[in-house]
Amino acid sequence: MSTCSGPENAKVVVVGSGFAGLAAAARLVEAGFENVLVLEAKERVGGRMHTTKPFNENVIEVGANWIHGQKGNPLFKIAKEENLLAEETSAHLPCSETPENYFFKENGKQVSTKVVDEVSSSFSKLTDKAFDDELDSKHRKLTLGAYLDDAFDECPLAATEDGQQVFEWCKRNECTDEACSSLYEVSASHNSNYTTLEGEFFNTLGPGGYRAILDVILKDLPSGTVQCNTPVKIIQWDLVKKGSCEDEMYPVKVICENGQSFDADHVIVTVSLGVLKDKAATMFEPSLPEEKLSAIEDLGFGIVDKIFLFFEERFWPDDCAGVQLVWEEGPEDKDVYEALSEGETWKKTWFKKITGFDTVARHPTALCGWITGREAMYMENLQDSEIGDICVRLLRSFTGWSVPEVSKTLITRWGSDSHVRGSYTFIPEGVDGVKAHKALASPLPPEDNSTGRKDLQVLFAGEATHDKFYTTTHGAYLTGVREAERLISYYTD
Repeated sequence: MSTCSGPENAKVVVVGSGFAGLAAAARLVEAGFENVLVLEAKERVGGRMHTTKPFNENVIEVGANWIHGQKGNPLFKIAKEENLLAEETSAHLPCSETPENYFFKENGKQVSTKVVDEVSSSFSKLTDKAFDDELDSKHRKLTLGAYLDDAFDECPLAATEDGQQVFEWCKRNECTDEACSSLYEVSASHNSNYTTLEGEFFNTLGPGGYRAILDVILKDLPSGTVQCNTPVKIIQWDLVKKGSCEDEMYPVKVICENGQSFDADHVIVTVSLGVLKDKAATMFEPSLPEEKLSAIEDLGFGIVDKIFLFFEERFWPDDCAGVQLVWEEGPEDKDVYEALSEGETWKKTWFKKITGFDTVARHPTALCGWITGREAMYMENLQDSEIGDICVRLLRSFTGWSVPEVSKTLITRWGSDSHVRGSYTFIPEGVDGVKAHKALASPLPPEDNSTGRKDLQVLFAGEATHDKFYTTTHGAYLTGVREAERLISYYTD
């Protein structure tokens, strides 16, 4: 039971300052909560959203890149009202490439636009069927990769070498959306749980980047609400027992790695699923219920890394929006995947997981490569210079162009970041995603059906706790608001 009489007295600690944490804090402050503290492990706010300026005065999005969808999207609404959107929307449309994207084979030949468009269109229709829950009973039992292979066999271009190789590229590119090592590890049927909001899917932000939206939220928080460089070590809950003394009346204590501790009536945990996978077993006292621990284990949390290459001069044509790499035997080719599924041979060709190199908004001489899964994690252990050299060699060998040496690089390492441990959630084969998301979102202690006890000591938010909008920034934001509203109702009902 809470130790305070109203929201103005309730002590709430929010763990994490990503969109979930800041949304929760802002909504609580708006509702009259006067004792809200946000603890952030990093030296900056934002979590997996990180807008920076590593090359010049223009921003680079190291983390979240786009606002996905428009209707019902709170972040799009903020960006629209505050004039934070780019004047023109982005067209980074997986497997629906425009002629400006150059697809090169490793022998240096360019794949025809006609083949790329036809394969991309077929691939998009097949993935739409999975997301729209239109799979037949045979395909519902398969992984996403196996379903796509089987269904694509009916496409006329499946019988051609270029068609098959572009199809493999499409699957590799889809791994970026899924944040997985391979589509052969992702559930085909449970993708239908994800809900796509109406409107342009890849909404690009203006010169302020995602940080500009974050600043809109931050301005509503009192000074001192967010405390950075304060990683949480242990969350002790259910401390209130009958007969407790006055100085032991708070039901939750948050103990930080720097020795600080904070008593609280409520704690909202917004750390990533990756952190929970890494630390949940030791982070909570008493330990989390088995159902929640199982959800943490069952859900997938993948890695998506970016490789930014900055050149002194642009070497690609003016109408080129990206160089996509089409391998003869790419890692999402079924036979190649099966051959590399065991052992460590795949490490020798980790770079084959790079889908290609896209141009970067407001950076006319920069390119951005995308890589996912175990190959991304392996890459994170390499030196920036080695990664840059390999990427230049790929560009030279595939295009035949005169590619200069890289001037600067920026390599993300989300998997190695101990405060994140990855990028976003996916549903592995055989996992009931809805059940797992809801178990992860349930507050502690569990509601006692016999007594009606519902203390709301520890609450959980973040994209992994949303069963329809997981992987997204708006999903994270909405879960923060959800948990804030849960507390507001606790004091007003």
